[in-house]
Amino acid sequence: MDDITAHEAVIRRAGGLDAREAAEVWLRSYDAALPTVRRAHSDDEVRDYFREVVIPGREVWVAQSPDGPLVGVMVLGEGRIDQLYLAPDRRGQGLGDRFVALAKRRHPTGLDLWTFQVNTPAHRFYERHGFTEADRTDGGANEEGEPDIRYVWPGMPSGGHRRHLT
Repeated sequence: MDDITAHEAVIRRAGGLDAREAAEVWLRSYDAALPTVRRAHSDDEVRDYFREVVIPGREVWVAQSPDGPLVGVMVLGEGRIDQLYLAPDRRGQGLGDRFVALAKRRHPTGLDLWTFQVNTPAHRFYERHGFTEADRTDGGANEEGEPDIRYVWPGMPSGGHRRHLT
């Protein structure tokens, strides 16, 4: 299923024309959610990365509001949520919940992700969705040099198929 209607926003696979707007969501969200974390790349480098690498080569989902602009972006890797960013004015409205539900449907055998240690709202969000802390680092392995946490979700039993006793 490529299009999923969720409340007033539509979550859909991203296309080439979405690159710039998806990068803008990422930039606004990062700056609002992580004001104390130094970004490793300039705005233009982020835009180029979305246009040249993320959109053409990754599994990218975007949320589009009814009036047109993108309000969220999620990038999935193999069994991983690589990025999940929402427009700052869309946080706390259930859009992130819908993105995580989609990620779980796409990867029912389990997911992992990384988030910065300073991002306590993200910790609460992912823990509420069944993710548990697996590792903490000093940030030496990420471009920002920021301590981070790896979260894991173990997946659904039998790869997402529920067993029913009859």
